[in-house]
Amino acid sequence: MLKRPNRQESISDKIYRFRGTLLVVSIPILLITFVLYMMPSSANYESVGDYAVISRKIAPDKKSGSSYAVIFDAGSSGSRVHVFHFDHNLDLVHIGKDLELFEQIKPGLSAYAQNPQKAAESLVSLLEKAESVVPRELRSKTPVRVGATAGLRALEGDASDKILQAVRDLLKNRSPLKSDADAVTVLDGTQEGAYQWVTINYLLGNLGKDYSKTVGVVDLGGGSVQMAYAISESDAAMAPQVTDGEDPYVKEMFLRGKKYYLYVHSYLRYGLLAARAEILKASGDAENPCILSGYDGSYNYGGKSFKASSSGASLNECKSIALKALKVNESTCTHMKCTFGGIWNGGGGDGQKNLFVASFFFDRAAEAGFANPNSPVAIVRPADFEDAAKQACQTKLENGKSTYPRVEEGNLPYLCMDLVYQYTLLVDGFGMFNSKIWIVILIHDTFYELRNYLALTVFTCLQAYIHGKRLHW
Repeated sequence: MLKRPNRQESISDKIYRFRGTLLVVSIPILLITFVLYMMPSSANYESVGDYAVISRKIAPDKKSGSSYAVIFDAGSSGSRVHVFHFDHNLDLVHIGKDLELFEQIKPGLSAYAQNPQKAAESLVSLLEKAESVVPRELRSKTPVRVGATAGLRALEGDASDKILQAVRDLLKNRSPLKSDADAVTVLDGTQEGAYQWVTINYLLGNLGKDYSKTVGVVDLGGGSVQMAYAISESDAAMAPQVTDGEDPYVKEMFLRGKKYYLYVHSYLRYGLLAARAEILKASGDAENPCILSGYDGSYNYGGKSFKASSSGASLNECKSIALKALKVNESTCTHMKCTFGGIWNGGGGDGQKNLFVASFFFDRAAEAGFANPNSPVAIVRPADFEDAAKQACQTKLENGKSTYPRVEEGNLPYLCMDLVYQYTLLVDGFGMFNSKIWIVILIHDTFYELRNYLALTVFTCLQAYIHGKRLHW
């Protein structure tokens, strides 16, 4: 019998092989995250790069031998809660038919910018659902964490701090769950980008290989978009200096015996929902060419309202406004290579040649019909977003639901705008032209939801958990 010649495994093959892992990857990773917090009062601290790694031991209930953990993902578009149940060996125990309790609501905390108390109260239904599955005798021992992202980072003044404090007060005064003051926080954008880059490259088995063998990540959330990819040492040495208080462009990481220079930047107010506000703001009180024909209403974001109406959408006019929102044509670039808004682009290179895009990129691709929502992976070109935008911009609102049955009613008027913005972001913003790149879209929401909580400490502990030794950063 002839042996089949060895074939180098492609990115698509790896994603298909890891499809099961991608669907449940939050389970073991979040388990290790919770290990850090479900612990006695003693803790050992070890400095690792810019981060402090906290090594802790879990303390299950002595009688039942089980323990629980509750975590809230407070994103821009909505809030979600996860509840996990562990046995005395830290193995996950089913809650009902699933390995976790998962519930979500819309809108997110940032929608209540003018009313912090109402923001906190929006979590009550999720909190009550979470508490209902935790045995009464274990609730005081069950830690609860709340992590917010760009929606709160983008709020003006002290609105974000007031909302966080209202959530802390809610947990302290109305919940028997164990919460500390530092259990309610806002993650910065570079953390989000870095965590996601490490996650996907860890799953693909790329860590420890040359940076050219890794893949880049673009995560389009509601309030911000993060880009992260590995660059060469020479490109890292050319990174522009940033002013005090700003995050550096490059993070140095030592992973599986290999040093990586990770370009990571979070573009606040460039997430999909925030971009809608900027695009509508650009047309003022006039009709907007990005809105589906026949819609007359308003769009609310960050505590502000914007006029949204149109008697006819136009692809080219919408592109012009999207470019204005991205500030692509403004002469603010003081570096050799910039993306938009005067931001250094990292220099490009092999670490960016294979790109994974997530979150709203998948949502709109699936809703517009050029990505199969039931497939473990979809490979598309940036031009596919433009082609889909052409059709969407020609669609009248009255025909929208029959043409796009997967699109939620509240998103339908903005479908043309969203697709145009995504194409403009990829091509004009990040310079990813059709001839240079194919884009892999991660399919399952679980990957999107876990990104907020993939701390560097998770991977340190995860590696120790699996291999019995520490992973150095």
